[in-house]
Amino acid sequence: MQETYFMQTPIGRLKIVSEAGAIIALDHADEAAVVEGEGGPGEASGVIRQCVRELEEYFSGSRREFEVPISLDHEGTAFQRKVWHRLREIPYGETLSYKALAADCGGPNHSRAVANANGRNPISIIVPCHRVIASDGTLGGYTGGVGKKRRLLELEGLDIRPK
Repeated sequence: MQETYFMQTPIGRLKIVSEAGAIIALDHADEAAVVEGEGGPGEASGVIRQCVRELEEYFSGSRREFEVPISLDHEGTAFQRKVWHRLREIPYGETLSYKALAADCGGPNHSRAVANANGRNPISIIVPCHRVIASDGTLGGYTGGVGKKRRLLELEGLDIRPK
């Protein structure tokens, strides 16, 4: 059974979805979305409570790695899942270019496919697609908006200036 929880954060509302003891989705939620499960994380399942706690720690600057169980293998193509698993290897406070990620995941000509997979990442922040930027240092896109991507990178200590 899936469980959905909405959490307010410094970058806006996040929607957290769990199933079978793992987080299966974490995404930016429309501020006008119907608020389900916002009675407090104490009323949510253990994995949702753990996710909320770890996100609070991340946003306060005291967490650099997530331990909450996640599941990336129930959706996406094999290539997308490969990209998502590689994203988890990008260290806190560091970035990787789309071009370098493409080289890691299939070849330098796969930059567009990597960007597409990045945009379909089902578990934002924990699977840090925000750490992927263009080779020239510009931010590129982000499903939550470039402003949120910049704020996440700044939170991690990176000084990202518009170019």
